[in-house]
Amino acid sequence: MAEEHATKQFIRNAARRLFAERGYNAVSMRDIAGAIGKQPGGIYNHFPSKQTILVDLMEENLTRAHAAAIAPLPDTDPVARLEAFVRGHVKHNIENPDDIFIAYMELRSLEAEGAAQIMSKRNAYEAALRAILRDGQKSGAFTFADPAIHARAILSMLGGVTVWYRDTGAQSPAVVAENYVQAVLQSVGVPYSAPTKGQ
Repeated sequence: MAEEHATKQFIRNAARRLFAERGYNAVSMRDIAGAIGKQPGGIYNHFPSKQTILVDLMEENLTRAHAAAIAPLPDTDPVARLEAFVRGHVKHNIENPDDIFIAYMELRSLEAEGAAQIMSKRNAYEAALRAILRDGQKSGAFTFADPAIHARAILSMLGGVTVWYRDTGAQSPAVVAENYVQAVLQSVGVPYSAPTKGQ
């Protein structure tokens, strides 16, 4: 069982790298098998199709994003929740650039069933951010016009970090995240205060 789990993870890792490098349509099951030193038949024992691998990768990414940005949200005021969401989301994106690239660029490659499955999870993720924004709007802490539009604008901004961020750059992931926290807070009309040491 452990060996089967390990093989599935090898397949995921190889497919993730190849999809990010070449694009989904340019990668075959034979390419994925070759990347881990197996015959194509060995791949089909774990994933019935290349489409199944793509859906699996996107679903796994969304699960990890939820764990990073939504599950740990404090049960406090909307400002603290929004800050925590942004920090978690940016950290996840920086740590998983290939997954983020695939999540955005290969939505078009999903077939109907997989697309419905992934969009349902993406919508649930976005709904968590909208809930924070609505709570802040109702309390008077946030100022903006429409929670749904503003949530999408924030997610678009945060998603862009993988386009330019490099781990060889001058700024650490924590510093980058704080810059995004400041930008997001300013977008909802909240002054930014840097966290004290130890937070």
